[in-house]
Amino acid sequence: MGGREVTSGQGGDWEGVRVTVAGLGVSGISAARALTALGAQVTVVDGGDSDAHRERAAALEGIEVRLGDAETLPEGTQLVVTSPGWKPSSPLFAAAAEAGVDVVGDVEIAWRLRGRGGGEAATWLAITGTNGKTTTTQMLASILRAAGLRTAAVGNIGTPIIDVVLGEETYDVLAVELSSYQLHWAPSLRAHSAAVLNLAPDHLDWHGSMEAYAADKGRIYEGNQVACVYNVADKATEDLVRGADVEEGCRAVGFTLGAPGPSQLGVVEGILVDRAFVEDRQRNAQELAEVTDVNPPAPHNIANALAAAALARAYGVPAKAVRDGLRAFTPDAHRIAHVADVDGVAYIDDSKATNTHAAEASLAAYESIVWIAGGLAKGATFDELVAKSAKRLRGVVLIGADRALIGEALARHAPEVPVVDLDRTDTGAMLAAVRSARGLAGAGDTVLLAPACASMDMFANYNKRGDAFAQAVRELGTGT
Repeated sequence: MGGREVTSGQGGDWEGVRVTVAGLGVSGISAARALTALGAQVTVVDGGDSDAHRERAAALEGIEVRLGDAETLPEGTQLVVTSPGWKPSSPLFAAAAEAGVDVVGDVEIAWRLRGRGGGEAATWLAITGTNGKTTTTQMLASILRAAGLRTAAVGNIGTPIIDVVLGEETYDVLAVELSSYQLHWAPSLRAHSAAVLNLAPDHLDWHGSMEAYAADKGRIYEGNQVACVYNVADKATEDLVRGADVEEGCRAVGFTLGAPGPSQLGVVEGILVDRAFVEDRQRNAQELAEVTDVNPPAPHNIANALAAAALARAYGVPAKAVRDGLRAFTPDAHRIAHVADVDGVAYIDDSKATNTHAAEASLAAYESIVWIAGGLAKGATFDELVAKSAKRLRGVVLIGADRALIGEALARHAPEVPVVDLDRTDTGAMLAAVRSARGLAGAGDTVLLAPACASMDMFANYNKRGDAFAQAVRELGTGT
């Protein structure tokens, strides 16, 4: 379903096309409104039937909405547009396949609609990966703005991409963050250049296997025109480049935290340098920025900056704009955010580290750590993470429903590290965790919230978890 070319709604003619939109979330509402405005006959289906669902349905005036049944394909459907999170195994899609009806996502629709408002369509520079997508996309947009280009960070971030493509504002180039879900449902997407930042097991319940997950990530390289950007330290990303069908002349461009070879960007003596988009790249390199221009200058964030720089350089952005854009960039909350220093101990909020891959990158950024970890493991195992990070751990405070899994890995791979097992989930649990961490930390240490787990066992989301951590640190600082 996700890989076939779709005939209904191709080009500019949507008049009378019968479209079923799966899902009454943000992207589904965006697609329903946009396609209705273009003349399509839209039906929205959603399995929910709560007051919130009914309220959202009522707001879609003039559009048919069917609640409480997400399995039956509406009669006459010619195309299904799905919200990203719907699994390929959903009964609605099985019914679509049986009827010979294609299923695509909102990104696919946005790709087809680009340039519809008149004038030349904006170029797409696309980014995916298990971790770092949002930060890299925002860095890229900052660099593009520094070059004087009209741009926006879109896709799996902020405003629905269809709304941006059909909006009144025009853009030269878009920085497009894409999830594996979105890529699965975007068969005709062909970006100017694209990057896969890293690959680690994630969303395997949705994709069915690591191979299927990687294959969907790799779709981002299909049809690239100028550069397929990959992570030198993650061979799986380079393998995806090798397997991609790209435009003639498109190059593989690597990024590395080491000294770059030809056709790579990397780091030399604290300087970010480019040996890909320069004349005589066998001999020459272009200085782009200093490591200290990256905020924060943690290793994985420097890698993000190099990937963003590679995409910007593929588009022709000058070196000065890379530096100015990185300097202007401010990361979102809860991504290696420095909260405070208390009694010589730094307190860092990386609540966004909701899986082991992200937590590993966060732990690698500091030398002596009291680690606050735990939550919902989502099927993850922690032996590799703990083994790689053991030498950096001064102490660990465990929280959350699946903390025992991390505790068992610590017992196997870091038995000498003191551990506080906090068996509580009430509203005061984070303050207790921070106070316990303070008791384990000494001057020069870092107390790091990098849970390696989802937050929903104790908090509404990772933002609320990070906010609770920051509030607890502030209470430490005031002696309360």
